[in-house]
Amino acid sequence: MEEASDEYEQTTTEEMSVAPALVAVADSENVQVGLLKNMVPDPGWFDSDRTKFEDWWRGIRLFLKSNRVLKTNDRITAILACLRGSVAGIYAQKKLDELDEELETQDWDDFVKELKTTFSDKSKVVDAEWKIEMFKQGK
Repeated sequence: MEEASDEYEQTTTEEMSVAPALVAVADSENVQVGLLKNMVPDPGWFDSDRTKFEDWWRGIRLFLKSNRVLKTNDRITAILACLRGSVAGIYAQKKLDELDEELETQDWDDFVKELKTTFSDKSKVVDAEWKIEMFKQGK
């Protein structure tokens, strides 16, 4: 009987020493699998600050791509969910009302064009044109 108890203790000790190694391997596999999914951070809110639109837009596009949001209405809904504040919040509410009324899928290209027209930093283009116009080479 005592031999069985020693064998049980030995097996339990062996299992216990192997278990952390298996847990570590499982955790590292989960981290690697999870790493790919979480590699692109949530772009956060867009609060109508035009100077931050380009960075936010790049982040939201990467986020949608990495999370495989492929359907147009799902993409539009996800973007609208990230808009808040004065102009962005009003825009989101207006578009949400339009989505509720329409039974068809909206056109992605039209939505992107409208979003960029509404929120992009127009002064960037004007500044770039001004710099090109004023550029001088040499004397």
